[in-house]
Amino acid sequence: MDECWKESALGLARLGISWRRIAIELDQPKSTVSDYLRKEFGDEVVKNKHSTEVFAVRKVDKVVEDNSRILLISDMHIPYNHPDLLDFLQYLKDKYRPTRVICLGDELDKHALSYHDSDPDLPSAGDELRKSLPVIKKVHEMFPVVDVIDSNHGSLVLRKAKTHGIPKHYIKSYNDVLGVGSGWKWSYDLTITLPNGQKCYIHHGKTSDVIKLSQQMGMNAIQGHYHESFRIDYWGNPNGLFWGMQCGCLIDDDALAFSYNNVNIKRPVIGTGLIIDSQPVLEPMLLDTNGRWIRK
Repeated sequence: MDECWKESALGLARLGISWRRIAIELDQPKSTVSDYLRKEFGDEVVKNKHSTEVFAVRKVDKVVEDNSRILLISDMHIPYNHPDLLDFLQYLKDKYRPTRVICLGDELDKHALSYHDSDPDLPSAGDELRKSLPVIKKVHEMFPVVDVIDSNHGSLVLRKAKTHGIPKHYIKSYNDVLGVGSGWKWSYDLTITLPNGQKCYIHHGKTSDVIKLSQQMGMNAIQGHYHESFRIDYWGNPNGLFWGMQCGCLIDDDALAFSYNNVNIKRPVIGTGLIIDSQPVLEPMLLDTNGRWIRK
């Protein structure tokens, strides 16, 4: 039996999700999941007094995230993502075995919902979502536990609702719309602690100069949003050496949704980033003359 589910099961259990629900989300027998997690957590489990569900003990103030190998998923803009997106993410998962996954936002493009004029030759909002869901399903199967950063494209539904006076209570959650489990959690931004003790601030994109963001926050910083920016810059002060990282994107630059790029000299850089043992790493998706990934 393929045992790659075990790492995902541990991550979901640490979030306080019931073991029964974990078995369902990972499509594994409940007894198999329960036996594995009981062995991992030992006596640190609690049974819901109103049911037979079993949870790992979760003390919120003592939860420690494993930030030793973080995979950052840069702007995918599904369904206008790069055609080799899923293969590239699987390659990164196999190569680095990430202990945490953070999506930098713009997971969906939502072109038809944009405040700008929509291209009539592109799918409607409904068709666009239907094209997106199978891709999101594959990403979710690969990474059932993901921190997703709010973003200008990702938040278009709520922004449109606000514009037209529709309260949030009337809107489905992102999890329900995308069909992803409770392991996917959305945040405006994140500040995490790396294994070396340094802090790292993560946001979709606040400024085109990530070093300025890092200096203003007084810590390391990571951004997406700026598709043509793919770099790591360092700066120092008496307290230490710090860095800022821009992670490029994972789009299909030939897609009609990005025709606005044609007036720019700079082109999107296809790739993403990671934090391995507290250090930033860039992974470009090297492309051939047809724009397809040159598999390593």
